Amino acid sequence: QPELVESGGGLVQPGGSLRLSCAASGLRLDYYTISWFRQGPGKEREGISCIGLTDGVARYADSVKGRFTISRDNGKNTMTLQMDSLKPEDTGVYYCAVTPQNMCSTYEHAMTHWGKGTLVTVSS
Repeated sequence: QPELVESGGGLVQPGGSLRLSCAASGLRLDYYTISWFRQGPGKEREGISCIGLTDGVARYADSVKGRFTISRDNGKNTMTLQMDSLKPEDTGVYYCAVTPQNMCSTYEHAMTHWGKGTLVTVSS
């Protein structure tokens, strides 16, 4: 059974950093475009970053551009999201997701597999 499991969430002060990981089992990440989403308190879930399967180009939402870095390690079958200069508005549940589509996508309905999420809280 394919599964994605996120880890690395927690409480961090504003300006701090966290590194989220997403481990895949039952599927090979090198066959998928990978994406990260988040859902803040009282907000809709939003796509924040992805790496396309064919072009390997990383893309970011304006809200995280320059602060977050997405990466993949096909050998370890994992994906990561390095989050720096965190702000209180980054608080939320972070999800990894994948789609077999070739191009980078943060369209929720295109995702075929989702993790259950990991909570990130940015607060002093």
